[in-house]
Order: sequence, then structure tokens, then C-alpha cells
Amino acid sequence: MGQLDGKVAVITGSTSGMGRDTAYLFAKEGAKVVVTGRNEERAKAVVDKIKADGGEAIYVIADTSDLSQVDRVYETTMATYGTCDILMNNAGKLSVTPIQQMTLEEWTAVFNVNVTSAMLLTQKFEPELKKNHGHVVNIASVAGCASHWGPIAYCTSKHAMVGMTEAMARELGPEVHVNGICPGAIRTAMLDSAGGEAACGGMIEMSPLKRIADGSEIATAALFLATDASSFIDGQLIRVDGGVDC
Repeated sequence: MGQLDGKVAVITGSTSGMGRDTAYLFAKEGAKVVVTGRNEERAKAVVDKIKADGGEAIYVIADTSDLSQVDRVYETTMATYGTCDILMNNAGKLSVTPIQQMTLEEWTAVFNVNVTSAMLLTQKFEPELKKNHGHVVNIASVAGCASHWGPIAYCTSKHAMVGMTEAMARELGPEVHVNGICPGAIRTAMLDSAGGEAACGGMIEMSPLKRIADGSEIATAALFLATDASSFIDGQLIRVDGGVDC
């Protein structure tokens, strides 16, 4: 028996990195997983692996920087599975642009992916989540805990995700548990685009563990928050960051 047998889990941004690793773990634990992302080849590969390992999954191609595509995730999930028990708002967009070069277009795209699409999906799935006494897991960042971990758009959006997680918990309780994770340096494509492990020297040095993490280490935290093992935890942000000192 898996910890998520019979559950339907929607995981945004799950075609790579920690979202993909969470999709694999949730499927292994018995969930029917809805994989979302922008790249169909990667999405299909994730679903194919889940099915090859005996699990169940579908994928939805959606670019959440375009809010008109958010409905696609909701509608496909409901048409296929008819419900949702777990929503993991994981889709993320990195920006390293300093304030003087920041355009409104880039700012808006970062917030659409990192914050607004998460709010809209939670809003859409709220009736099902309440009916099922479900779980929302929001992916924030250590950049949402201290300004020195990220440039302005990314840092501000992750602070917003921290606040939104706390506000969601108050509004959706007692039926729905809402918690979040603040990852530190995680080995992902997003990290690679920012310079990879070499760009994390300061964070590695400040960590008692002296390393960056694999996406699977976020997945295990997400599983905990998506089950009754976390039954008296609500509105909290768990830092999975190797113990870096803010």
C-alpha cells in the first residue's frame, strides 16, 4: 500500500528537476499524477517512465507565464480524473535581471509563473480540495526568506509565495492543509541556467552540510506535507536548504 493510493496529484512544472522527482515519488506511492510543463517531449518522458514503473499519469502542456493556459490544467485534470486531492504549485521562473534593467514584461512573466498561476489553480481546485480534505504544497525558496538569495523579481515573487501560503491556509482551513517548502540550492535545470553549482559557492559554504541537494530531497518533503503525516502542520514554510544561515 502506498501513502497516496487513490489520490490525484497535480504537480505544476514537473517535467524536470524537483517537480519531476516529486511526480516520480508520488506515483510510486500510488497517486495518479498530472504532470505539467511547457515541453511536450520532456512531459511525455516523465509520464512514460511513471507508466513503465507501474504508475498512472497524464501530462498537460501549459506555459503558466500565459495565464490563459492555466485553465487547461484544471480542465484536463477534471475531464480525466474528475477530482484533485493534492495540488503542488511548483512551476517557477528565474530572473537574474537587476532593477535598472527590469522590464514590466519580464516582471509580469515572473509573477505569473511564480505566484499568480498558483493562486488561480488553487482557486480552481478549491471545491475538490475541500471536498477531499486535500493538501496544497507551494514551492517558495530561501529567496522568499532573505533578500540576498535572489535578484529583485525572483526574490519578490518568492516572498509573495511565502505570504500567499500563510494566507491560503487561513482561508482554506480547516478542510484543506496548505504548507510550503523553501528550497535552497537544488540541482535543477533552473540552477544550471544561473551558472550551476559554481554559482552556489556562498550558499554551500554557509551550509553545515557543505553541498547542494538533489530534487529527490525536495520530493520527500513534499510527500510528507501531502499526507496525514503532517496532520497538525498548516500555514508553514519548511526550509529544505541544508541549514544555510539567513
